[in-house]
Amino acid sequence: MIDRGSSVSDLGRVLVLAGGLSHERDVSLRSGRRVTEALRSVGIEVELRDVDSTLVERLQSDPPSAVFPVLHGVTGEDGALRQVLDLYDVPYVGADAEACRTAFDKPVASTLVTSAGLRTPPSVVLGHDTFRELGATSLMEAVTDRIGLPLVVKPARGGSALGASIVRSVGELPSAMVNCFAYGPVALIERYIEGTEVAVTVVDTGDGPHALPAVEIRPDSGFYDYEARYTAGATQFVVPARLDESVAAACAAAAITAHEALKLRDLSRSDLVVDADGVPWFLEVNVAPGMTETSLVPLAAEAAGLELGVLCRDLLAAAAAR
Repeated sequence: MIDRGSSVSDLGRVLVLAGGLSHERDVSLRSGRRVTEALRSVGIEVELRDVDSTLVERLQSDPPSAVFPVLHGVTGEDGALRQVLDLYDVPYVGADAEACRTAFDKPVASTLVTSAGLRTPPSVVLGHDTFRELGATSLMEAVTDRIGLPLVVKPARGGSALGASIVRSVGELPSAMVNCFAYGPVALIERYIEGTEVAVTVVDTGDGPHALPAVEIRPDSGFYDYEARYTAGATQFVVPARLDESVAAACAAAAITAHEALKLRDLSRSDLVVDADGVPWFLEVNVAPGMTETSLVPLAAEAAGLELGVLCRDLLAAAAAR
């Protein structure tokens, strides 16, 4: 990535938006504080604020030069907030509303990246009403017959692995579905791919998308769930990931392919699993990845020799220039 050398005077005053009302509010607030501190460390005039009923008035009366949204989950990554920013012509870091809607819907995103040539796990999508009305044992057996065991159940729209669980027997599937539906009305059931889990960040500050070093994820519990993601010490991160050079290049290429196939911009993070044959499988993409003290984007930036504040500044400068 090229350091654009943006000056403080060029960028002006910016806004970091965090919080919101999704299940991931607390994580978003932590991300917001981290980004705000990083920007201040490089001399940027920045304000951190929650998303509430006063935001629209603020955007009208005192618009910032650019916004860095770090809201996670529904309303943060589904395009709704970005649509509002578009209505008031406020530039922001990240994908536009339409691309967010596509990327946030995991089954839709998987279909598009598969068409672009990426490997994705076999899957079935079931809505809550269908499960409630037809959730007989035979239906659950049909699902496992089609996909195989073990499998993963997770909300079709959501993040931070909330409502996600691994299922290793048919008997575990109904409770996993109930847990999933607590976080969304549609469940994505997909084959669990054994292998090395990695996350690859893609950044573009104006000179094309670049992949940062892959971060290898090794949760102590064996599953990278909400607790493993946000509890300090619960997961080991290795960066750069311990992959052969050719495999690391394949992971980088897969993340860039997903970024481009889904028409994302500025910043994204793709979650992949590398199987025993060294083949990366695409799991999902994040359009507003976490920026907390245990998040993966800051780790990848550090491994690439990038100061987080400089990276965030340059992303904001690219957004403001659009």
